[in-house]
Amino acid sequence: MTEQNDRLSWPTIFAYGAPGVGVGYMYLLINLYVLKFSTDVLLISPAFMGAVFAISRVSDAITDPMAGYLSDATKHKMGRRRIWLLGSIVPVGLFFIMVFSPPASLSGGLLAGWMAVSVIGFYAVMTAFVVPHMSLGAELSGDHHERSRLFGQRHAWFTFGSILALGAMQIFIMAESEGEEAVRATSFELAIIASIITALLIGFAVWRLRERKEFQGRGADRPFKAFKDVWQNTHARLLIVVTFIEQIGSAAIGILTLFIAQYVVGRYDLAPLMILTYMIPSSLSVPLWLPLSRRFGKKNLWLFSMLLTGVAFGIGFAMPFIESESGRLWNIFTLAFFAGLAAGCGGTISPSVQSDVIDYDEWKTGERKEGAYFSAWNFIYKSASGIMGWLTGMVLAFSGFIPNQEQTFEVKIAMVTLYSAFPLACYLIGAALFTRFSLNEKEHHQIRLDLEERRSAAAAAGS
Repeated sequence: MTEQNDRLSWPTIFAYGAPGVGVGYMYLLINLYVLKFSTDVLLISPAFMGAVFAISRVSDAITDPMAGYLSDATKHKMGRRRIWLLGSIVPVGLFFIMVFSPPASLSGGLLAGWMAVSVIGFYAVMTAFVVPHMSLGAELSGDHHERSRLFGQRHAWFTFGSILALGAMQIFIMAESEGEEAVRATSFELAIIASIITALLIGFAVWRLRERKEFQGRGADRPFKAFKDVWQNTHARLLIVVTFIEQIGSAAIGILTLFIAQYVVGRYDLAPLMILTYMIPSSLSVPLWLPLSRRFGKKNLWLFSMLLTGVAFGIGFAMPFIESESGRLWNIFTLAFFAGLAAGCGGTISPSVQSDVIDYDEWKTGERKEGAYFSAWNFIYKSASGIMGWLTGMVLAFSGFIPNQEQTFEVKIAMVTLYSAFPLACYLIGAALFTRFSLNEKEHHQIRLDLEERRSAAAAAGS
């Protein structure tokens, strides 16, 4: 396929990225609000809900690889990816509605069981969308930079959905002042609206996008072979290690932001604004990174984003030592803005680089198994979050953390160490390792030429 044919139209890019609005909304709302909804409104034990989220991470060890392998192996007239997107519409919406609308007649163990099934089920069926969707993105264009354009728009729409989720959280907070019944009614209505919109956006993507016929039936014939190939791919193996180190650091950031806002900065009411200060530059900066990646290269730009993220959060370590509230606010809002810029860069460039690595796998093995690769990276993201959630809980417990009280200086230091110093160390280590990544634009271009020659020869032999 020529570079001209690999150029994607804006309607195609929009159709691919648009479902990210609904998915981003659902993910952030569940990650940030469900624990509070379950404990404060439904009166379920926080320990039980913590175990539910932990189990969902363990189950990912099964669902992610299977979704990747089965997606690669699917043979259907619609293609091997879009049929999965279409099939995910109903279960994704159903489980999301279940999470936010448990029957009022349930209580005790039955209510806890409902929430356990709903949360674990939501993450499982969402995998059936995310892995094939990311895999489809790698297939839509083989051009080195066009992929950044495609995934950059996906990141922007996903972040926009997350911003909408912040608005929903504010609506929930207002409903809480009116009582449990108001929260239940509000959560059900918003869940219905979100599910319908997400279904329409996914349906639009299925209708508008097309798949490459030459990739059909070219996945690995055995699942263990597929993931063995992923690990034996030297470029992929390095990315797996770097991604895990990065995600360990960034997971601490996501988990502790609300704690930092309340107990270190002292302005819990401004927590949504802090998160918004991170998300807006993350979304709006996407057009900035596309020309820069062409000029400086994707590797150098992703390396820059790692260093910027580490330094941005590293400055937060000073917060407990700043006496004035205004000084602490300046610190965390500056931190959030520059970290958001870096996130926009990473969200645009990283899946584009990962897609190039999948081309290298085809060059080595003759197979197209995007699903196996993106399921591996998806599992790394989730497992890092699970590990960091456990570690954060342990550190807070041993430091003497007591909820809803003024924290000691030692507890605040423990918090900012996990929130700032630890991510700084992780991103510096990840960046140092990533300097060894060697798949550049020139090498990738040669790989594409070789693959095109093979496909042309195979087509000629079959005609």
